[in-house]
Amino acid sequence: MSGGRIERFITAGGDDVAEQVLKAREACRSAGRPRNVITLLGSGASVALWWPRAAFSIDGGLEGHARDLGVVFVDLPLIVLGGVLIPLWAWTATKRRGGAIWAAALTAVGAYTLGAWGLMEWWTPRQHPDPGYGPGI
Repeated sequence: MSGGRIERFITAGGDDVAEQVLKAREACRSAGRPRNVITLLGSGASVALWWPRAAFSIDGGLEGHARDLGVVFVDLPLIVLGGVLIPLWAWTATKRRGGAIWAAALTAVGAYTLGAWGLMEWWTPRQHPDPGYGPGI
């Protein structure tokens, strides 16, 4: 149903139905705002975590011999997806159990922190071969 049809359907049911639908709509809109913030923060923090470790693989070191663009085309999308979905899942699970907004936010931050820690322990793209080597000659 399009927007106009929905409005006509609601108003045909009386003022009580229209009020209930408008209240439900507003509740859905206000509940979505924190989720949007969580997804933006999760994706931004994921890129910030990804960049320092992936920089060498993108640059390739001396004469580009170690360039691996798989960190851009494979690792980055997966890391950002995890950074978005893990806190969002934790937020939704807490809210469905009847938790307050502060508890859901704390759970989302904790879940993201554990996910980021696990990622940094597991994911190690190619790094400089030796601390003595530097860029150039």
